[in-house]
Amino acid sequence: MTRVEKLRDRLRTELAAALVEVQDDSARHAGHAGAAGGAGHFNVVVVSDRFAGMGRVERHRAVYAAAGDMIPHEIHALSARAYTRDEWERLPR
Repeated sequence: MTRVEKLRDRLRTELAAALVEVQDDSARHAGHAGAAGGAGHFNVVVVSDRFAGMGRVERHRAVYAAAGDMIPHEIHALSARAYTRDEWERLPR
């Protein structure tokens, strides 16, 4: 299982997510200190009704907690956008 698959699976399972998108940006950070140790840089979008009633910081904490022990050994940097299903459906496309 790749890191992307592992991260996607963790977020989907731990947050009961309806949608998880993971973008691996590690190649853009080649030469960066965190990348030197092999840990990656990722951007994620997570859509879960568990985020209802949570503020932005609480949502990010929930995402980081779901990634768990992948930080800092497999993940050096993690950028998250977290939405409820209603918020996601109302976003302009």
